[in-house]
Amino acid sequence: MLVHTHEKIPIARLLTFLEHGERMANECAKAQASLVPDSGSRRFLLSQARQEAAHAVVFQGAIAWLAPRHLGDAPFLPALEEYRKKLNDALGRQDLLETILAEQVILEGLGEAILTRIEEGLAKRAAPFGRLRRILLQQEEAHHGFGRRMLERAMAEGRTDAETLRRRAEDYLAFTDRMVLTLSDLFESIAEDPTAWAQDVRKFLPPWLTEVPV
Repeated sequence: MLVHTHEKIPIARLLTFLEHGERMANECAKAQASLVPDSGSRRFLLSQARQEAAHAVVFQGAIAWLAPRHLGDAPFLPALEEYRKKLNDALGRQDLLETILAEQVILEGLGEAILTRIEEGLAKRAAPFGRLRRILLQQEEAHHGFGRRMLERAMAEGRTDAETLRRRAEDYLAFTDRMVLTLSDLFESIAEDPTAWAQDVRKFLPPWLTEVPV
């Protein structure tokens, strides 16, 4: 395969960041399942929780294959822990809409952006497990789409509005920007453009969250 020796550790560290994010998403989806009022959403969230746990295991296996001595060696990302604390606070308040905004829309959007960029890099390096990687990406897209639909339905029903969601998103987006800044060095070390990746993060967010009306 075409993953060069000097690229294995940076890719493994990026995957470790994703693994931590998947474990956070797993915990959040399980908690959200107890907050949603309908059985269909509950089933989806419990399915999501199982998928996120499986994703974390897959990433852990990939990390062990790429750089076994660096298993668990994540980038130093205090912003991720701050994100977790803020999300857990929303869960503690049982603010379902904020948790969906933070997890399925913003965090899954961030994960989708990273995974898409990593997938492009691994594909051009002829890395193995291409079908499995595509399944993971499709599941992340489904989680993200679920969150967007939930919030758009809540706005249509008058339970929230775009201005409120944009205001609540500010801190979460600031945390993701700080994560991007930290991870940029890893992308540069594997000859991937961190600027393009940083722009991708916003592309995966819905326009009602990123575009302030004039």
